[in-house]
Amino acid sequence: MRRSAVLCALAVAGLAACSSPDTTPPAAPAGLTAQAGSASSVHVMWEAADGREGVTGYRVFQGDRMVRELPAEKTMTDVTGLSPQTRYAFTVRALDAAGNLSAAGPQAEVTTPAARAEDRQAPTAPARAAGSPAGSREARLSWSAATDASGVTAYDVYQGGVRIHTVAGTETGTRLTGLRPDTVYTFTVRARDGADNSSPDSPPVDITTEPADGPGPSTSPGDFTATASPGAVALSWTPPDTGRETREYELHVNGRATTVIQFGAGAVPAGRAEHRLTVAEPAGTEWRVKLRARLPDGTWGAFSAERRVTLGP
Repeated sequence: MRRSAVLCALAVAGLAACSSPDTTPPAAPAGLTAQAGSASSVHVMWEAADGREGVTGYRVFQGDRMVRELPAEKTMTDVTGLSPQTRYAFTVRALDAAGNLSAAGPQAEVTTPAARAEDRQAPTAPARAAGSPAGSREARLSWSAATDASGVTAYDVYQGGVRIHTVAGTETGTRLTGLRPDTVYTFTVRARDGADNSSPDSPPVDITTEPADGPGPSTSPGDFTATASPGAVALSWTPPDTGRETREYELHVNGRATTVIQFGAGAVPAGRAEHRLTVAEPAGTEWRVKLRARLPDGTWGAFSAERRVTLGP
């Protein structure tokens, strides 16, 4: 890895080797965009850092002032409390585990629209939407323009109920990146106006990405175990290699989704993940358990191996 320490061999026998501190900053985040979501808010997005960079978080700057600090799995944020009809410039810097801060990439500039009188009327939904794959990890998506009395300021793209992309209200298409090969995605689009009212979803669009030339990393949690004890079941697994921290898992018991396990900011396990379930079912009840992770592209990954466990007294 790029973050590996540089060992220094000592000539004196019996003394331990030492390592030099990590002083190399990660690369500046690429692909920064800023879109006005309303007269007082801007949606800022950027591309995720390479997993080999050892990035642990991002800092978002409005001019010279830091306005957000986010964990590594977050690559978008809404900056609120802004002034109408004002031009703003944003930059993003990456932070690694050693505290090294990257340089700022090219800044993204945006002007907020004029404030409107109180507006509670949502835009119409985009009536049509279409899409096609653009290789194994990208897709093109387009939609018909929505209408709104005060004007559409943004379009939000959703996958699996998660907003994954935002473009300006003047756009009726976009390119989606960071997808998985040979995977079916269902996207919907919502229009948003200057008062942050969101439209209903557009008709869903199914897009299947093209197969990759070679195998990619597994998206399933590894080495999954389930152990019963009186009144509880302890789960343990190794998070999949997604290039970012994996904070959300869906647990299935006896073939049905039963709960979502979430790790808060700062509580994501660095190695093995663990979760303890309190159970009320009678002793001797048999469970078949498995789980899957929410991936950075908003989809659920592949399931872990299924484990059978008999509940204890």
